[in-house]
Amino acid sequence: MVFFLIYNTPVKLQELDNYFQNLLSLPLWISKDISSNGLQVSRKNQEIQKVAFAVDASLQSFRRAVESGADLLVVHHGLFWGRPIPLTGPHYDRIRFLLDHDLGLYAAHLPLDAHPEVGNNYGMGKMLGLENIQPFGDYKGNKIGCKGTLPQPLTLDKIAQTLVGGREKALEILRFGPAEIRTVGIVSGGATMEVLQAIDENLDLFVTGDADHTVYHTALEAGINVIFGGHYATETWGVRLLAQRLKQDTGLETQFLDLPTGL
Repeated sequence: MVFFLIYNTPVKLQELDNYFQNLLSLPLWISKDISSNGLQVSRKNQEIQKVAFAVDASLQSFRRAVESGADLLVVHHGLFWGRPIPLTGPHYDRIRFLLDHDLGLYAAHLPLDAHPEVGNNYGMGKMLGLENIQPFGDYKGNKIGCKGTLPQPLTLDKIAQTLVGGREKALEILRFGPAEIRTVGIVSGGATMEVLQAIDENLDLFVTGDADHTVYHTALEAGINVIFGGHYATETWGVRLLAQRLKQDTGLETQFLDLPTGL
């Protein structure tokens, strides 16, 4: 059952943590995701009135969050990835900026990829109008992507336009499958090898973020289409949807910070 906050502002940081923990089922991912999902950097003032959302934790996103008046920044890619990192160099600069500006940092990695309502993959699937959406893309025993069937067949160019703004904005498109696409598997970000699972399930199209030379001939020989949409572009969906959901559930002001990398 999802925990809902009283519709008012400001909200205590602990209440927000409880909200995200419950909505995204963060405890279920502790042993399966090297990201330190959850609150990564706290803040002195525990009251939150505005929450910014971005794909990546960086000085650029931190500065934009502060400029926007946010008290908390929620990201897909946080600062901590399962091992201690010395507070030196750029990592020190990032942490110091957060502390100096009392900006909290919250991260949701695989839980946001896999979520069936506000996740990256379901977001893309729903935008395409996929029907019979099911979990797809196994990672350590969990399916973090989705697959489904289009109500009407679409071309690769139409799908690329819908998901990433056009074929010229995709990293690459492999046109090795049917011209009219009916079945689609989606795993955002760095999931090139999951094309093997799409091949096993006889899908017409596999969509992911990163491009990888090593899957070219595999896709060619299997006769499957592939869209490498870009890591960033395929992972804006979850943070956007989560921002909308938080505003809807709590009344907090939210803002998505679009900081594309081109990759």
